[in-house]
Amino acid sequence: MKIAIVGSSGYIAGFLIHALEKETAVDQILKIDQNTEADAFLSLTEPERFDYKTLEDIDCIVFTAAVSGPDQCANEFEACWKINVTGTEYFIREALRRNRNVLFFSSDAVFGDIPGEIYTEHSETRAETPYGRMKKSIEDSFKNNPHFKAIRLSYVVSAKDRFVSYCLSCIREGKTAEIFHPFYRNCITVSDVVSTVLWLIGHWREYGQAFLNVTGRELVSRVRIADELNRFYENRLAYTIVEPDSSFYRNRPRITQMESHYLYRNGILKDTPFTEKLKKELEEIRI
Repeated sequence: MKIAIVGSSGYIAGFLIHALEKETAVDQILKIDQNTEADAFLSLTEPERFDYKTLEDIDCIVFTAAVSGPDQCANEFEACWKINVTGTEYFIREALRRNRNVLFFSSDAVFGDIPGEIYTEHSETRAETPYGRMKKSIEDSFKNNPHFKAIRLSYVVSAKDRFVSYCLSCIREGKTAEIFHPFYRNCITVSDVVSTVLWLIGHWREYGQAFLNVTGRELVSRVRIADELNRFYENRLAYTIVEPDSSFYRNRPRITQMESHYLYRNGILKDTPFTEKLKKELEEIRI
């Protein structure tokens, strides 16, 4: 089996490549990106210049590339749309024209912000933020093609994610962290994201849906994550709770609650408490 990773230098892509390298069924990993370490160069501002012949013997393309900062997508809308929609759509259409399977990394941002709503794979997408609208545009363009699937990620937690890294640096430096609240997501760990991707690559036809919500069972705040870190690191994280001003919530809802009809019922992931999942992510981190 040959797998291509678009956006191979990215945060989640690094974990995914490391896991794929251990899979005996995977013969080749084609790294596609715009840096010199990639096997094939791709700029999503000029997708027409990519050599699409390199995809002809690829079994599955995992598309992780994007400008993912909600504020950047709002402040630099046209530039980000060119990458996240125009360029991405061009590349995926060329891959699908060659009958390659494409697994697209989407987001819970596609659902919008409906108070009290718990979103499933079958919920209507009413994206309001620029970033959400970009992800929704790609989903809508290809959702009827059997060679296309999208995983909608909630907040992905790991020892290297931005918030946890910030908290760990505060512990190391003896600083007091400022934690925005309220801010809730059904957090998923990066290990579970990787496991889901590996499962879908191996069970493409078996999973008959276009979308899969990759989400934890528990609705988790940043304060909860900080408290969990204090459980693991003997209450060494000092923090204060800060309520952000309205501009912070302009491009991200206070609460996005998402669940999956399939992720646990189909045995893709084990239904393990968030505390245990986070502990696994941090087990090799010493402070």
